[in-house]
Amino acid sequence: MTANAESAAAEDPLAGLAAALFRPMDAEGVYARTALYEGVIEALGARVSAQRVPEAEVLRFPPVMSRRQLEKSGYLDSFPNLLGCVCALHGSESAIRSAADRYAKGGDWTSALAPSDLVLSPAACYPLYPLVAARGRVPAAGLIFDVAGDCFRREPSRSLDRLQSFRMREFVRVGTAEQIREFRDDWMTRAQTLAQDLGLAATLEVASDPFFGRVGQMKAVSQVQQSLKFELLIPYHAGTRPTACMSFNYHREHFGQVWGIQGERGELAHTGCVAFGMDRLAVALFAQHGTVTARWPAGVRRALAL
Repeated sequence: MTANAESAAAEDPLAGLAAALFRPMDAEGVYARTALYEGVIEALGARVSAQRVPEAEVLRFPPVMSRRQLEKSGYLDSFPNLLGCVCALHGSESAIRSAADRYAKGGDWTSALAPSDLVLSPAACYPLYPLVAARGRVPAAGLIFDVAGDCFRREPSRSLDRLQSFRMREFVRVGTAEQIREFRDDWMTRAQTLAQDLGLAATLEVASDPFFGRVGQMKAVSQVQQSLKFELLIPYHAGTRPTACMSFNYHREHFGQVWGIQGERGELAHTGCVAFGMDRLAVALFAQHGTVTARWPAGVRRALAL
């Protein structure tokens, strides 16, 4: 190991994993993934799928979604600093050609960009709620979905546990307040068992979302006081600050109100979700068990069918 590599490893305990798992792409928190890494991601995905109830509807979303829908969801009120918008060159052929030619002449072509009707999805569940609303009233038994997608949050970081582009898997429950609480409580127990099966030391703690600004601080306090969010925290190395690898969220009637999702009697539906940070879980496995999967504990290899 070179002196520079040793210095980087001392600053970031995860730095030594990078060469085996990722290839840099000239942007912080955005990587190409190796076959070793993707193999573990696929095994994790299969393990999560095995937890899916038979009545769950499976949906897989693209990395982009409607800008109008995300605006309506209230994301700009809470997390405007994390949002990525898809911009494009608009106008006539000559206007677009002129903008592109400016780059060839050493100019700034990006000044001609304008927002499109798309944004990068910040969470796997956001595209789901308008689809649910379009179906009409939610049956008495409620609904459950298995959703996933490539997500983006504008948080540039060199740390491997905080990617800008990452995979998220969610089980989403739509129904009554009682159904959502039961669903979330059940998953908070099951998640700890899952972590044990994967050989990952974990703790469960009440948490808050990273709301933006001073008003956001008040939202965070309220969220904690109402115990609306919990996180499964995993320390990647002994003595390091643990990383949130799963979250358990109760949205109350927020999405029901925004999208007009109604229960069988016309009341606003409640929603909740359990979110798996697939990349964070994968990095946690490599951090705690090493980069040679054949040497992982036998119980972990059985749990992942490796």
